[in-house]
Amino acid sequence: MKIAILSDIHNNLEALQSCLAHAAAQGAEQFVFLGDIVGYGADPLACLDIIETLVKQGAVAVKGNHDEAVLSGLCERMNFSARDAIYWTRAQLGQKELAFLQSLPMFVKNGDTLYVHASADRPERWNYITGARDAGRCIKAAGTAFTFAGHVHHPVLYYVSNHEAPRAFQPTPGMPIPIFPHRQWLAIVGSVGQPRDGNNAASYVILDRQQSTLTFFRVPYDYISAEKKIMAAGLPHRLALRLESGH
Repeated sequence: MKIAILSDIHNNLEALQSCLAHAAAQGAEQFVFLGDIVGYGADPLACLDIIETLVKQGAVAVKGNHDEAVLSGLCERMNFSARDAIYWTRAQLGQKELAFLQSLPMFVKNGDTLYVHASADRPERWNYITGARDAGRCIKAAGTAFTFAGHVHHPVLYYVSNHEAPRAFQPTPGMPIPIFPHRQWLAIVGSVGQPRDGNNAASYVILDRQQSTLTFFRVPYDYISAEKKIMAAGLPHRLALRLESGH
């Protein structure tokens, strides 16, 4: 089975549609969404509708900090641009969309795999995984062979062998990575809707269970249309410019 794992969509309809189409062309049979469906972009209703429909068809989705912020006062701790986007997004949503966001779990454990937005180590704190020490805490807390997370918007893969410290590996897009069973793996899948690693193409991964490989992909999309929507909605211009720069 091929499982497509996407995170940090951030109301970016063009990026979401491009990644879903790309994953389908790769033969993806299941979809997982690692949170932050909302925030930053201009298409919350369309993105939520797509993902809720897929969840009803068997997809997995967990809650991100921006999803939680729409439901609570969490946005008071965000920067001004993120906060303005949360206020705007909150005003667009009806009871149906809010109920869906509220229903999302903090994490999902499925056999030897755990899906979470931030770190599996106290996921409700929304801690960022920015290095080997953070990765080690996450892997230990998850206690699974595979952990998939988002939140940091930078794709990277960590692995642990024989109780050693985690090692980081920078994947090459489109190149399958063998996932050996004697290791534990933590994949930070990057962001669909707002990449921040200097590459403005959307990021997601496919786990191929049959071939025992993990492949990171970068998918170009119509970021210009997404930018124009952000500007037209009156959202902070910085959120539009980030889509072009990838920072």
